[in-house]
Amino acid sequence: MTPARKLRLAYVLLFVTPALWGVNYLVARLAADTMAPHALALGRWALAGLLLTALSWREIAARPRAVVGEWKQLAVFGLLGMWICGAFVYIGARTTTATNIGLLYAISPVLIALVSSLALRERLGIAQVAGIALALAGVLHVVLKGRWGALAQVQWSVGDLWILTAALSWTVYAILLKAWPSAFGPMARLALTCWAGVIILLPFAVVEALWFMPTVLDWTSLAYVVAVALFPGFGAYLSYAFMQRELGAARVGVVLYLGPLYAAGLAWAVLGEAIRPFHAVGAALILPGIYLATRPARA
Repeated sequence: MTPARKLRLAYVLLFVTPALWGVNYLVARLAADTMAPHALALGRWALAGLLLTALSWREIAARPRAVVGEWKQLAVFGLLGMWICGAFVYIGARTTTATNIGLLYAISPVLIALVSSLALRERLGIAQVAGIALALAGVLHVVLKGRWGALAQVQWSVGDLWILTAALSWTVYAILLKAWPSAFGPMARLALTCWAGVIILLPFAVVEALWFMPTVLDWTSLAYVVAVALFPGFGAYLSYAFMQRELGAARVGVVLYLGPLYAAGLAWAVLGEAIRPFHAVGAALILPGIYLATRPARA
């Protein structure tokens, strides 16, 4: 694929990837009564790891020394991206509100942009900064349902600590993914990261199943695992790694702000929840904000 085609694909994925992540939020709500958080995360990354390995095993098998050389990086990615950003979100969602989750996750793209400009020397122009600010205002408008006065009345719970940890973990994961070079392409690297995550998740899932919350094993649970493995697992993480390589961590991080819009669309289509005027206002802020934030910075 030529560089120009890679760039065009990266821009297309900017709008596809948040829809893939939206499936994760939907399944988290649907599976809350039948699947334990670590069991869902374990199934998600085990299946995603199998799919990714099937497509990239030749590259992995050809570089066994690279696997050994990068095992510490893979362990960190597995801990940050698969355990904390996986199970912690499912745990936190049980004891906090959707509003709080949206508010806490809204800080991640801003932190990614800030750290990228300082640590990775990714240049952000005035247009990019304005775009990030505009998209942030849009997502807050959606999260607060257009009632900005409600921001002062938000009540925090223990579940918010789980979500905040996941949001900060994603920031670190995104920065390190760009900062740490690898001998592998995005697919093979993600496959290895999935198995690192599975190793970390396994003991927690066992303890959870034995003493806290056993998972109902049926076709519905299997469908939930397949959904989160294919879309927010295999599809979203692979797309994010590709986009970040082509566009940079700061610009790609802003796609998280499309999440509330896509989640609203999925909730409307699957759960019958209504689309409200504040969704339209949020879209009117988020979409041009993303356009500005992802434009190349002028020299």
